[in-house]
Amino acid sequence: MGVLFAAAATAAIFFAPAARADAADGDWPRQAVAAAVDETVARYALPGIAVGVVGDGEVRQVELRGETVAGSGEAITADTLFKVASNTKAMTAALLARQVDAGLLAWDDPVVKHLPGFRMHEDWVTREMQVRDLLIHNSGLGPGAGDLMLWPEPNAFTRGEVIAGLAHLKPRWSFRSRYAYDNTLYIVAGEVAAAAGGAPYDVLLRREVFEPLGMDGCRVGEWRIDGAGPVAAPHGRRDGAWVGRPDGEVVADMPMAAAGGVRCGLDDMLRWVRAWLDPDARDAAGRPWLSAGQRAAAWTPHMPMPLSRRMRDWNRSHYYAYGHGWRLSDVDGTAKVAHTGTLSGMYSAVTLLPELDAGFVILLNADAGDARTVLEQSLSKIFTGCPGTSACPREDGLVAHYASLLAAERAASTAAPDSPEADAAGVHPREAVAADALSGRLGRYRDLWFGEATVCQADGGVRFESLKSPRLAGPVLRAGDRLLVDFDTLGADADAWLDFAAGTDGGPVTLAMAKVDPEADFSYDYEDLAFRRIGDCP
Repeated sequence: MGVLFAAAATAAIFFAPAARADAADGDWPRQAVAAAVDETVARYALPGIAVGVVGDGEVRQVELRGETVAGSGEAITADTLFKVASNTKAMTAALLARQVDAGLLAWDDPVVKHLPGFRMHEDWVTREMQVRDLLIHNSGLGPGAGDLMLWPEPNAFTRGEVIAGLAHLKPRWSFRSRYAYDNTLYIVAGEVAAAAGGAPYDVLLRREVFEPLGMDGCRVGEWRIDGAGPVAAPHGRRDGAWVGRPDGEVVADMPMAAAGGVRCGLDDMLRWVRAWLDPDARDAAGRPWLSAGQRAAAWTPHMPMPLSRRMRDWNRSHYYAYGHGWRLSDVDGTAKVAHTGTLSGMYSAVTLLPELDAGFVILLNADAGDARTVLEQSLSKIFTGCPGTSACPREDGLVAHYASLLAAERAASTAAPDSPEADAAGVHPREAVAADALSGRLGRYRDLWFGEATVCQADGGVRFESLKSPRLAGPVLRAGDRLLVDFDTLGADADAWLDFAAGTDGGPVTLAMAKVDPEADFSYDYEDLAFRRIGDCP
């Protein structure tokens, strides 16, 4: 422990300054990459983007467009900090891999060996859950289970409360039986690392990942904006325009740090990519940053994932699986190691094509999932060349091609018969609800996992408000014969049905919630809530 961890604090893998390509790069596809970025920015009217490409061990190209905050005049630079969101997961996995190399833990250690208070809903899962299981999305919980304690931000839940809440989340499937993406168990993984390493997660991540790789600009934990250089603000659409949400003076240490709390600039993310593409990456003292065994473990398919029709049609993919913080697949006959990151108002993508010795990073400061999908796909095709795929367009038509395919998917989905839930909200006008219409149902409610919420008279109507998640608040409205909450500061995709029921055998009134839009982000896991009325309105 002492040798590895002390050395890591001063020994960095020193990559030369970004050697960026120019017209003299011969067959390097500079113009195709730049054109794909330009067309994506124009098509989706992006406020800001940073894209970098690594090839043959060097940073070959960097493309920067737009502003940190729309209308601010502050240009995006290669050092501008973006939320990398779930691309944090591979960093957390790398931290644990460093600890495995140091003999501080083993992948098959029971989690309770390091966190004796850890509990899942079922005792046998608690006993059998291994450190490796925390990283590969096989817990048996539903997709995004526990995310309401993490998002929307800001909220008042602590890391300890998030972890303790796992005991109240009922599994949807048997442990290790199938893949379902989660964030909460990565938070547990961060606490395992802290317990094994004898220091907080953010301290260890800086010491074991950022400093050895020279990623000096990256931030995690609590930090001050005025000491960080340029910071990109997340953006959402309002009345057809991008509206930024800049941070305050201090960025707090968020509970979900180990799952998606890192911010980095493009240059640092390209150092991250180069370290993974170079199997012999060493620190200044000549030691491997990761052993060959841990590199192999990270890119081993530990959990099969569903192979989508889009992957088969667009990429001729044959497999899809999750490793340690990475998604593994094949595209046009070559291996692909990748991950995306999504937080409200920010999107990222990291894609490695190891057999081609190439990789790239996309950082966006906007709610622009389609833009990320189209650009990531286009850049991948520039490097694979679509061998044997007659449907693949010329390089100068990639963005338009994949944007049209994506639009066709959206149209087909919209044209499909609506679910009864979606139809009820879409067909019926939304009307305010008078307090007397909810007689006997107004009051304070508690869910064993999520805590308290109120359904009380306010502003001439009725409001739902969460005690610890202040953005989960809004008026209660009627749509047809159902009630829903229209959250004040969230998009329409976040709206939730409210279903009250009389208590059994004279017990308290209960309240269940569900997504109005069945296709909404799985992080809005209202279905996990089971509120019981505990008293009158304050």
